[in-house]
Amino acid sequence: MTVPHTHPILKNAPNPLEAEQGRPQFIVVLYSSRFGQAMRIAQTMVQELEAQGHMARAQALGAQQEWPADCQALVLVASIRYGHFAPAVRGFVQRHARQLASVPSAFASVSLTARKLEKREPQNHSYTRKFLAQAMLLGWQPRWCAVLAGALRYPLYGWLDKQMIRLIMRLTGGETRPDREVEYTDWQQVRAFARQIGAGVDAPVFRK
Repeated sequence: MTVPHTHPILKNAPNPLEAEQGRPQFIVVLYSSRFGQAMRIAQTMVQELEAQGHMARAQALGAQQEWPADCQALVLVASIRYGHFAPAVRGFVQRHARQLASVPSAFASVSLTARKLEKREPQNHSYTRKFLAQAMLLGWQPRWCAVLAGALRYPLYGWLDKQMIRLIMRLTGGETRPDREVEYTDWQQVRAFARQIGAGVDAPVFRK
């Protein structure tokens, strides 16, 4: 298992700001998910963060997502489809780079290519590396980064998606039988990433 770590090209991330006294502290896990795996990953991260004593919640990333008003730390979990993140992901970073830079923040990409262990290192995953470079130009340097394996859900795909993904799987040595579902996500890696984030966020607030 590859344990997620601070991305090597993001060495000078801004120091997190202290939470305001008396205000609720939430770690908000925003997710961009097409077939549900990034959502499940976000929900698992929330469970792990709550187990550490943090108040956390998962929330779907909207097309014009506003900055969460009660956010003390933010995690962005985004799936990759045909080499690209959803436009809402870049849009959120572009609109809210200043807020992202002012709180502890993390980024996790979810990809079928990460079913191969060597692709779970951010520096070895070209789509993630490219996105992080673009985010840096916009002013965001997430403190933590991970590349997480997704899931193959042929029964959920439309005809065109099914054919495209089968071709990609054939070229990369993956599952091509159109009736199969394969979950590649390493849940131990997901939980370890959440624990790493939780340990780096100050003063967890316990639910009363």
